Amino acid sequence: MVNRRQLDPTSGPWAPFGVQLRRSREMKGLTQAQLAKKVGFDPSYVSYAELATREPPSEKFARRADEALETGGTLLLMWLQNKHSALLEGFPEYASHEAKAAEIRIFESGVVPGLFQTEAYATALAMADVRRGAITQRQADERVTFLLTRQQLLRRSSPPLVHAVLDESCLRRPIGGWGVMDEQLGFLEQQFDVSHVILQVAPFAMAEHRPFALPMRLLTLLDHSLLGYSESEGRSHLERDADVLTVWKRHYDRLQVGALAETATLEWIRAAREGTACPTST
Repeated sequence: MVNRRQLDPTSGPWAPFGVQLRRSREMKGLTQAQLAKKVGFDPSYVSYAELATREPPSEKFARRADEALETGGTLLLMWLQNKHSALLEGFPEYASHEAKAAEIRIFESGVVPGLFQTEAYATALAMADVRRGAITQRQADERVTFLLTRQQLLRRSSPPLVHAVLDESCLRRPIGGWGVMDEQLGFLEQQFDVSHVILQVAPFAMAEHRPFALPMRLLTLLDHSLLGYSESEGRSHLERDADVLTVWKRHYDRLQVGALAETATLEWIRAAREGTACPTST
């Protein structure tokens, strides 16, 4: 019997990648040699990638392994997280949970949520940080690539239910100029034909009744547990306390009730795109 070495996901920065690679391979019923043949790498390369005993695997390997194992981009996402140097601390861990979540609740203010940003919109935001000297051009490119990889979870065979409430400010601010914003609003319109996406606008008229002051994310994981994530200027926070998350969920329910209904939200987005007065009734 072959001695199967146990993997410790805390043994190094690339160990979680190795654990996920082995788990995905075994779920497909493949040996290391069989996977190696599918991705065009030597079996020893697969072994080293799983054991995390050498330098990180290549991006090409991560992409090909994702395709062969049908992981929905999870391995590339993990690869990018480790390579990325322009993300808030804590966000890569959140994103790894997001990629496996059954349900994603989002409240966003100021900008369109990353899962629904067009490439041009995301690039405009990243380039603004480059001009301010906050990040380099390389980091900007990495950030956009990371975002586009995250969006693959919306296109996987069993996507999560995504409920996003956007503060009115997200759609009022012309990021990248009118051409970019018109494309972005058009993309949001398309989401109303996607069965696993629910979009609502929280109008300014909600005023002090809006329950969240800052953007937040609330994940329902496959085991039905909750995980929260929030950001402030330059800081992020992962919330795991069950009592706190129960309050977050209750507040989100109130947010949904106070926000515009889906049909009114679609009318609002179309009006914003056409430059006409936006409806304010719920």
